[in-house]
Amino acid sequence: MASKQLLLIVETTETVTIKFASPCVAKARNPQSRFGFCNLSPNVILILVADSPSNVSSPASTDAGNPTDLTDPHAARRHKLEEIIKRGIDPWGSRFDDRLLVGQCRDRIGEIQFQTADGRTLELPDVESEEVDYRQWKSDNGPGEEIGPKVRVAGRILLSRDNGKLIFANIRDWTGDIQIFVGKNQVGEENFDLAKLLDLGDLIGVEGRLGRTNTGELTVFAEEVTLLTKMLEVPPEKHAGMTNTELRQRMRYADLAFNDGVMQTFLDRTKIIKSVRRTLDDQGFCEVEGPTLHTVPGGAAARPFETHHNALDMKLTMRIALELHLKRLMVGGMERVYELGRVYRNEGLSPRHNPEFTMIEIYQAYGDYESMMDLTEKIICDAIDQIGGGYVREFNGQQVDFTPPFQRQTYAALFEKATGVDPSDEAAVIELAKKLHLETAGKHPDVIRNEIFEEKVEDSLQGPIFVTDYPASICPLTKRKRGNPDIAERFELFICSMELANAYTELNDPDLQEELFKTQLDGLEEEDSMAKMDHDFVRALRYGMPPAGGLGIGIDRLVMVLTNSKSIRDVILFPVLRPE
Repeated sequence: MASKQLLLIVETTETVTIKFASPCVAKARNPQSRFGFCNLSPNVILILVADSPSNVSSPASTDAGNPTDLTDPHAARRHKLEEIIKRGIDPWGSRFDDRLLVGQCRDRIGEIQFQTADGRTLELPDVESEEVDYRQWKSDNGPGEEIGPKVRVAGRILLSRDNGKLIFANIRDWTGDIQIFVGKNQVGEENFDLAKLLDLGDLIGVEGRLGRTNTGELTVFAEEVTLLTKMLEVPPEKHAGMTNTELRQRMRYADLAFNDGVMQTFLDRTKIIKSVRRTLDDQGFCEVEGPTLHTVPGGAAARPFETHHNALDMKLTMRIALELHLKRLMVGGMERVYELGRVYRNEGLSPRHNPEFTMIEIYQAYGDYESMMDLTEKIICDAIDQIGGGYVREFNGQQVDFTPPFQRQTYAALFEKATGVDPSDEAAVIELAKKLHLETAGKHPDVIRNEIFEEKVEDSLQGPIFVTDYPASICPLTKRKRGNPDIAERFELFICSMELANAYTELNDPDLQEELFKTQLDGLEEEDSMAKMDHDFVRALRYGMPPAGGLGIGIDRLVMVLTNSKSIRDVILFPVLRPE
């Protein structure tokens, strides 16, 4: 042979060492990997040897009538696909009814009655706390197992161990993993041959008896295996998984399927969102839907995405906040409203920022920012109760205690504690800013104070902590504190130095609102300003908006904290990424 290939088949029950006179490469090949090694039977070993790994081939590749190179993992899967089709089996499956989820199998296992060989019923033993003598399963090949009622499960193959006439596999659905035991004597030769053609990543259905092996592993002892979908791509290595962060986010389907814990994070996200809605609905709030396309961006200091409406020949922007339309509804008499949805800000990417993200804004007539603090605590604690794990949780390497009530500190007190400077001493504040190399020229003193606060204070806020009573001039939509017009009735909730929620006692004075809009916009570049003047919103306020508390919570950040995720992109199914 030109490539100096050697095919050696040795039948033995012992380990054999083979030495070659000429240089060559000999490696044991896993049948589920990308190499051309396979076990023909428990005692038959097929070894392929070549000058280099690139020359290793399978018997199929040496056959002129079958040129398929089965050392190519994609080609090997295609070859199995062809074999499956030749057997008259649909590789893309069909409906698979009456199945139990893996989680249901685990939840119900304590309730299942098992039968002994002589027909007696007995409870499934607790293998973690009891010594158990398992009866022999009705098989010439199997070890002792307890066998229970018939079940149907379906999932993706994650692990497979072929011992000749027995196959052990682990399959996963979206509630967990379960072991599958496939014996040739139990499923029949034809069905067992199909099982031999299955690869890691294939989706299968299994009908059989639910039980436990003699090691206590919950197992479905198969009586029939059904191929539901053939996977043609090669899955990631079992232990390494998908470790490239960007690849995981770009190929979220593979990330969910093969990386442990990812599915649970997104299922917890769903539970958290449902819990937030349930808490508000139970307190009489009404969920509404505002427009996504705005003629005037408002409600936040952010640069919007812009688009064009062809029929009306007008520029529109994607919403950067939910606030102003919800306040219009309060003017109309909807006293408790909220919206949970996507907002869009044409800004940078970071572990805490994604241009497209989910937030909730909540407005309660006849409330204020203190009533919003109470509501925030309840929303978060209810979500924790829903997903479990307790109020003391780990996030970002720190232990965070969510036991209510949360800590409350004023902006001024935290500023002075961190810097040693009284924030009301304007000269001292400017001097401190210069020491920190912060630009001060042309800036309002409150803007300078806030830049110092962000640099010196926020990173030290482990929380959960409500920071209250912000400088009024940086809060144009907020009512001034009674008795001190320089302070706004506003709080931000911080956890591990990350802002999670923002709330106000809402400003409902239309003349003051208009004046503050103009003051904030005056002299600023458009991309640095809060928004253009929203004259319709001011007009709405003139109809009379009741005193109210308003609250905004970043849902993605809340999920990050409660699931201990490092990046916002780890809790968004399809985050914004650069083109491939």
